[in-house]
Amino acid sequence: MATTTHTVTNQPPPLVGYDVFTADHALTEAVERHLPLELLDEARQELSTLGTTAGSAQAQEWGFLANENPPKLRTHDRYGHRIDHVDFHPAWHRLLGHAVTNGLTNAWGRPGGHVRRAAGFLVWTQTEAGHGCPLSMTHAAVPALRTDPALAAFWEPKLTSQIYEGEELRPAADKTGVLFGMGMTEKQGGSDVRANTTTATPLEADGEYVLTGHKWFCSAPMSDAFLVLAQAPGGLTCFLVPRVREDGNRNVFRIQRLKDKLGNRSNASSEVEFDGTWARRVGEEGRGVRTIIEMVAATRLDCVVGSAALMRQAVAQAVHHAAYRSAFGGVLIDKPLMRNVLADLALESEAATTLAMRLAAAYDTDSEQERAFLRIAVPAAKYWVTKRCTPTTAEALECLGGNGYVEESGMPRLLRESPLNSIWEGSGNVQALDVLRALQREPLALNAFLEEVGKARGADHRLDGAIKDLLAELADLDGIEARARRLVERMALVLQGSLLVRWAPPAVADAFCASRLGGDWGAAFGTLPHTLDLAAVVERARAVV
Repeated sequence: MATTTHTVTNQPPPLVGYDVFTADHALTEAVERHLPLELLDEARQELSTLGTTAGSAQAQEWGFLANENPPKLRTHDRYGHRIDHVDFHPAWHRLLGHAVTNGLTNAWGRPGGHVRRAAGFLVWTQTEAGHGCPLSMTHAAVPALRTDPALAAFWEPKLTSQIYEGEELRPAADKTGVLFGMGMTEKQGGSDVRANTTTATPLEADGEYVLTGHKWFCSAPMSDAFLVLAQAPGGLTCFLVPRVREDGNRNVFRIQRLKDKLGNRSNASSEVEFDGTWARRVGEEGRGVRTIIEMVAATRLDCVVGSAALMRQAVAQAVHHAAYRSAFGGVLIDKPLMRNVLADLALESEAATTLAMRLAAAYDTDSEQERAFLRIAVPAAKYWVTKRCTPTTAEALECLGGNGYVEESGMPRLLRESPLNSIWEGSGNVQALDVLRALQREPLALNAFLEEVGKARGADHRLDGAIKDLLAELADLDGIEARARRLVERMALVLQGSLLVRWAPPAVADAFCASRLGGDWGAAFGTLPHTLDLAAVVERARAVV
């Protein structure tokens, strides 16, 4: 029986039934900027189709279901046979299958592939972030496998296939499309992979080994194959470990347990034991890190893109809420203080998206200059963008008030997910030290970075001042490790400022430079100078249904 007091008023409608791609001005402009003209119409169409599905009620429901029904491990069947199987909810397979069929593991072999794939990844993972893990690892495995032409010839067409074959384990030769995982982390080493203790013993056949050891974090364990690191006689080496051998027998891949994680709950992350596990060497013995490093770099870029996706969705929800919610005599979006908060959040989101897409575009340009730029820009971006994700998401949640603290809003899931990309593929210190290594060992990388930043010189006095200060810091190597975070933060901000000055609307570039580079900013969001054109910044960030 309805009660007279239960009339619902002043509650925003759900942000649903919209095109996630076309509603994102920063992203659509980046695609137009970085793709050749002859690819634009096709790319816009495919991304808009994906964006419409991402913004649908059905896709949003898949995201909720995949997280409310996390994967379950079955180590044995009813008869006691070891099966090491992980069951996923059907919603997981719908999300993952839609991503694969829309090319989110296919970047390396098509024109403009990295820009198109990164844009699609940014759009689609706004529905649910957990299934982005196997997408990222499958995509990133390609450059590592290319160190062995025979392996690449067999596996690459399957990795980049747009056919999703689900979780059924059978020989890769019998499948059109496959998924890849990776296993580097061990309990005693973490990011220090050279401390790995998993051993690789050579067999008689050239390139074949058996592995013995333990992997502390191995995500998406139902993937068809994994790239792992182990200690061979010649040192740390990269290996390919299939779940199923060519003869149809299961490889030894003992899943000990699934991790009970803060977020990313739809994705299975496991501890795995190798005990006489068959493996095929990838690259030369003793050069495991060098072999797998391009895979690591590609997944680090996906950490940047994934964080940009989380921030975009959080900001879109906050602006949407404020556009419909009234308080203190008016709509929240028109209140000066709320407008300041929303504009500040929008700046963070747009800067992340613009930087992520610039890095993706560098992958599409096979030049020494761009490769050198990526060497320093990827870890710097990974450090900074992933660290900005959690405070941005938390502030966006607060914009919804108590409504944002409720699971049904989707905001708590975004917040729980937000720290992950800062940890995955090397946490903050690892990224900062990687930038230092590039600065010290690869002068071409610094030259490429400074040349990119310098393209905006003279356009904004605050950016010019920040570049000058950065050059002074780079010239002073005293105590460089202890201040590496400070240095890398400034490098990332200067790079973002340069990109926004060149490509963003004046209101966005002005606000970013005034706050992030000019120092006219507080310690919390919503402390931008009040003289800026904040209404224009907020309106640009709004996803209109």
